[in-house]
Amino acid sequence: MSLPAVICLSCNVKDNVSCSRIVFENEDSSILLLEATLLLINSCSIKQLEEIPKNLSENLVVHLKGMWEKVHTFMLCDTWSCLGDNFVSNIRANDMAQSIFRLCMDDYQCGEHPNVKQIKESIFDLGKMNFEQFIFDYWEASPLLLRGTSKASLPEDYIFRSLAKAFQSREMPSFIPPMLENLTSCPPIASDKLDIFHFLEEVGDHIGCPIIYDQDIRVVKTHHSKGELHYFVQKFSSCSSQDPHILHVNEIRKCKEAYNDGYTIALRGMEFRFKNIATIADGLASLFGQPSAGVNMYLTPPDSQGLSRHSDDHCVFVCQLSGTKEWKIFPRSRVHLPRLYESKYSPEVENEPLGGSEHFLLKEGDVLYIPRGFPHEARTTMDEDGSGFSLHLTLAIEIEPPFEWEGFVHVALNHWRRKHREFHQPSNGSTSLNMHVMSVNLLHVAVMLIGEIDPTFRKACLIGQTSLSTVTERSIALNQRGIFQHLISRINDESKFADLEYLEMAVQKHENLFQRLQWLQHLSKEGEMLESQESSIFAVDRSYVLQFCSLHKHTLKGAFLEVKSKFCEEIVVEDVEQEYKMLLDRYKKGNMHWSSCL
Repeated sequence: MSLPAVICLSCNVKDNVSCSRIVFENEDSSILLLEATLLLINSCSIKQLEEIPKNLSENLVVHLKGMWEKVHTFMLCDTWSCLGDNFVSNIRANDMAQSIFRLCMDDYQCGEHPNVKQIKESIFDLGKMNFEQFIFDYWEASPLLLRGTSKASLPEDYIFRSLAKAFQSREMPSFIPPMLENLTSCPPIASDKLDIFHFLEEVGDHIGCPIIYDQDIRVVKTHHSKGELHYFVQKFSSCSSQDPHILHVNEIRKCKEAYNDGYTIALRGMEFRFKNIATIADGLASLFGQPSAGVNMYLTPPDSQGLSRHSDDHCVFVCQLSGTKEWKIFPRSRVHLPRLYESKYSPEVENEPLGGSEHFLLKEGDVLYIPRGFPHEARTTMDEDGSGFSLHLTLAIEIEPPFEWEGFVHVALNHWRRKHREFHQPSNGSTSLNMHVMSVNLLHVAVMLIGEIDPTFRKACLIGQTSLSTVTERSIALNQRGIFQHLISRINDESKFADLEYLEMAVQKHENLFQRLQWLQHLSKEGEMLESQESSIFAVDRSYVLQFCSLHKHTLKGAFLEVKSKFCEEIVVEDVEQEYKMLLDRYKKGNMHWSSCL
């Protein structure tokens, strides 16, 4: 199919740049055919997309990507001039971007499985650290520097070798503008939104646009620990529009100027943009039994600091690709591990007395592990040769709520409830059924309350970890089972019927106490909705709770104690493992990568 040339975009001043209409050199029937093709692709279900012949899909992607290069260039240049007899089509830039994304999804899902063993060896074995020892002594507990080896002695299968070579062969910072110009914005995907098409509907107006400031990239420096300065803040703060701040070609080319003025280039979502980085991120996530890992890149000029002192809600592996950087890590101020989506750092972090700090100097090939909750800051120094810059990646292990130990316990309780449902099948609305439902829900509440005071509930559950060597796997598995038994003992000893008052108070305030557990709905079988019977945690009529508890409080107490006792006595890890791993797989499938789609 031969199309007239794309010559510019037509954009309404009220529209987002991604909603621009594509303008062709002249009108042609092939444009109508393309419009119909994109409409069909964007209306397909996953099953229908899978049924498109492979060779047809591949040829179409090649053709669309060729057109997309021109469309993307016009969006970057922020020019909208169409003269003469040009044809303004009904095809919008975001329509084409979505079609490319949909056609490329299957390619990514069927890609090479991450080599978990290779990733483990590249991080831990080169650093002379046994992975088992790391899990028991450092994981989520203490920082650790894993020394790499010299560039000359890096083994061929070193997972970061290709990345290090790729960046080291480029002139700093000249490679930044061309790289940024080729990138597309990657909107953040909510972890519990496992329907990728629903996500596409939510971000449809912005899909395919150039990178967005503060979402995809930050250009920032910290001067004498006095807070962060953003290079583009004056330009964007003076803009009255509430739309995302897209970096057009003029701003992108100023990034080199910003770097020379001491600013760090911080690029988010590297795992969405490069397939080799996506492979590393997926493998690292599998190594720790999590659905995904995030990767950011930081390029810092000599004698400079990018981000101010802060702590993260996720564990980080800092991989030094080029240059050197000096890190300071301060003691964790709280016993509790910060949870994902809690505040990344409080305003007090910069000024509060943190005690002595640990100092680490990272050189090429080194990896620094920083557990979540540890305040840290980093800066470059001037080398003898005058270079002194630093290029590193941060690989973030983000512990989603279902994959904390508290999440595993909720999965276990949900599994136990369904297993015992056969013993509680009186007619709907019966007192016996409601007693059981209320008791199970109250036990969910008790687990949440204990999780607020026992930090073990916040730790990452490694039950879903990809298999390693037999000895290591057995040792870690025994450790995980021991943790589970500890949690069950805490629940048996400390959960109490008095916790009912929290449920009653939530109902009185019209609050949904189970909002944190909405992810349990993903435990339904593939293609099915969560069961709608009254035994479901989400099917409880909260307006009925107060009345029921008031009428049956004495009897309910006995039912709760019986449910708690039976659950703690009967539940074992092996009963829950399969269902838990099914949930993990669903989250992995839901974390669709954008790498190489546009």
